[in-house]
Amino acid sequence: MGRYDVVVFDNDGVLVDSEPISNRVLAEYLTELGHPTTFEESVRDYMGSAVHRIHDLVLERSGRRLPDDFDDTFHGRVFSAFRSELKAVEGVHEVLAKLDADGVPYCVASSGSHERIRVALRKTGLYGHFGEGHIFSAEDVGRGKPAPDLFLLAAEKMGVRPERCAVVEDSPLGVQAALAAGMDVYGFASMTPRERLGGATAHFSRMEQLPALLS
Repeated sequence: MGRYDVVVFDNDGVLVDSEPISNRVLAEYLTELGHPTTFEESVRDYMGSAVHRIHDLVLERSGRRLPDDFDDTFHGRVFSAFRSELKAVEGVHEVLAKLDADGVPYCVASSGSHERIRVALRKTGLYGHFGEGHIFSAEDVGRGKPAPDLFLLAAEKMGVRPERCAVVEDSPLGVQAALAAGMDVYGFASMTPRERLGGATAHFSRMEQLPALLS
């Protein structure tokens, strides 16, 4: 029996290299709407969060609501950029193949919408690793990360106890959510400094380092 019964992957920034694209699009769109935002501020404030958090923070800071069609416009721009630019995170195909070879089940649990997850996984050739039953979105639960609901749902659907799950995350909100769910969490510090992923069981900066940490 391995150390973990299931490995739960975040999607954006862990499986697919989407954070540079989506944060660039978000910063440009918010700036266009009169909420000046740099790429760095977008990464700091919004990376790893569900879209409702963007609405909440903008309202809190500016006293103004984002337009009703914000989500549709934002997602449309992100999908369009994904279709031309998105790639898998380097080394992730090999990590999934190793888990397959070792007979360790895995799934994806993402703050993104079901549509966004599928667009990303299909474009990067990762969709075949997962299949429909192993994709979980913040849309499936009432509260996104940092609440533990999404990770607890993934464990339940995968038929394992939370403490038998390892989560792979690259955002502070995701690490908090995994800890709140009672799961070990491995912090992928490629775009986020290690110190912002506090509480993680271990940190790594290159995907090929992950299998050794999990075994």
